Amino acid sequence: MQLPVKISYRGLEKSDQIDNLVLDYAARLEKFCDHINRCDVAIEQTNHTHQKGNPFRCRIDVTVSRGHELVADERQTDNGSHQPLNKVIHDAFKTMERELRRVVDKQRRDVKTHADSRSPK
Repeated sequence: MQLPVKISYRGLEKSDQIDNLVLDYAARLEKFCDHINRCDVAIEQTNHTHQKGNPFRCRIDVTVSRGHELVADERQTDNGSHQPLNKVIHDAFKTMERELRRVVDKQRRDVKTHADSRSPK
């Protein structure tokens, strides 16, 4: 299944290199969850504070069947990275992978709940 990915840019120019990077990471999400309905990626460069440069931000909204909506929001924390935008996108998708694993485990009932852990008397 081809995952529908919508990429939007705010405060920076659209780039084919970034589009390809996002599409590669989005394709990896399907390994963790095969019932993703929607994936929206917003990449922005905020310009609120010029003392620390214009940090990047990447927000990923994913809708999974059975009514789950997951959000990963990562911001650039340091200016020492060689390619800060790539790092922010990478970190956001890693966060989304963890969230998808958590939801899939919960749907498969692989996660123990407190009700299941009662000891018999």
